[in-house]
Parts: sequence; structure tokens; C-alpha cells
Amino acid sequence: MRTAVCVGALALVAVALTPGAAHATREPTPAPTAASPTDPNGIGGLAAETISYGPHPRQTMDVWWTPDGVKRPGVFLIHGGWWSSGDKKYMTEITRTYADLGYTVFNLNYRLSGNAPWPAQRTDALDAIATARRHAERWSLDPNSYVVVGFSAGGHIAASVGTYGDGISGLKGVVGLSPIISPLRAYNDGDKTLDPNKRKLREAAIQLAGGCEPKGKCSRIWASMEVAWHASRKDAPMLTIHSEDEFVPPVQSQLLKQMLGQVGVPVTVVTTPGIAHSSPLYREPGVAERVQAWIAERIG
Repeated sequence: MRTAVCVGALALVAVALTPGAAHATREPTPAPTAASPTDPNGIGGLAAETISYGPHPRQTMDVWWTPDGVKRPGVFLIHGGWWSSGDKKYMTEITRTYADLGYTVFNLNYRLSGNAPWPAQRTDALDAIATARRHAERWSLDPNSYVVVGFSAGGHIAASVGTYGDGISGLKGVVGLSPIISPLRAYNDGDKTLDPNKRKLREAAIQLAGGCEPKGKCSRIWASMEVAWHASRKDAPMLTIHSEDEFVPPVQSQLLKQMLGQVGVPVTVVTTPGIAHSSPLYREPGVAERVQAWIAERIG
């Protein structure tokens, strides 16, 4: 993996896209303003720019692509951070890696739980994907061949995209690194525990739900956050990876494997020794290579 190139050094071009009816239809009709993508540092023939896919300051994504006119499969990256923090800038090195492998890469920011409660985060991911597919020619993207890769809370968002409706057009796979498949399980695991991360995750899930606990009038939103409960036969195949002893345990993904398996959708759950979580887990020996190989099997 090459050394990370910071977004500032790339002098990414900010391009405003008019969001249209993005949140209502999942099919926004933005029109890119006149601007030229740049390759200021000679980054291997790649072009890069930052665009807005909605009106909120967090609704932006960095796009990296090879401007050779050849349609390429896409990789959408979703950062973690307890749903309440984090930023796409921390994903720059990983973004560059997938761009170097020949993919068109979209590195997403999204509204955090302090900006808007669930399902705003899933809505943002869907709108970002719709924007990318709408303007596929601009970024040399094959709109019918892409995967979504999420880390921790971003893995929850990615998996929720994978089980949204009865399949998303063009989505060939979802990868989760330490994905929180069940906020409800995380809520229960964080009760009366000495693990500070499990306690923090419990509180983060409550904030994601708009500040309410999973009972009474809030039960519907908690049900909406449960990935496995929305399994259907046209959902995308998934790969999830957990450390054996991390605070988001492999059992989170086992329920998803069971539910999607019942409708014929394959889920691969990989466990590795230790406690590494999210991006540190991705950097463990062999993990990135395993993810890349799985993606290549699905979109080449």
C-alpha cells in the first residue's frame, strides 16, 4: 500500500451538485457545475475531486478515478466513528489504494447522529450512490457494478444499504470491517458491563435513534436499524470481518449470515485473533488482501 496522500495536498476541486429530490426519491438529478478534475501531483494518471450530493455540509464525497474513458467498477467507502464522529479524510490512504487497483472510488461523508437521527445516514449513502450512478460517465464508472465497504459504524450503514428494499441496482457486494449489524445487541451488551467501548457503543446507538431507548414509541426506529431483520432474496452478498475479542464481536454478523442464508444470499464471516477494531483490523496482516480478493471476485 502506498503512502497516504492528504486531501489538501491533492488540491481536490470542490464541485457543487444540486441535490434535487434526492432524499425523497433516492434518484437525485444533480447537474455538475463546470469544473475540471485535477491531477496536480502526478498521482499515477488519477483524477480527483470533491463533490456535494446534498445540501448539508456533511453530504460530500471525494471521487478518485482514471480519466481514460474506460468504464470501471466502483468502490464506495464509508468511514466509522460511533455514527457521531469521524471523517472521510481518514480514509484517504485506502481510497488511493483502490483507485490504484483500477476502481473508481467514492469516499463518503454523511450526516452524523448529532446532525440527524437514523435513517439519515442510510439515506445519505443511498443518495451518494444514486448521484454517482447518475453521473457515471463523468467519473468513468460502470453504474451496474460496484461494492460498498464500511468500517464499524460505517459497516452498519453499508450493510443497511445492502439490505435496503429488495436489492439495490448495480450493487454486487458489501464488505464490513467490524460492522455493527445489530445496534439492539450493542445496546444490550453495553448494559452492566465493565468494557468502556461497549458502554460507549450503547450510548452511541441511543443517540443514533434520536436519543430514545428501544421500547415504546421508539421500537420502530430501532427495528429499522437492525440489518438482519431486513434480509431479502435480492440483497447483495456480504463479507464481514471481526477480531475474535473486539467489542463488536463476530456474533453480530452470525445473525446476519443466518437471516440472509434463509433467503439464499451468501454471507462470509471471517474472524481473526486479537482485539483490533475497524481500520486497525483492516491493517492486520492479510486482511486488506482478503477484502480486495473478495471484491475482485465480484466486480473484477
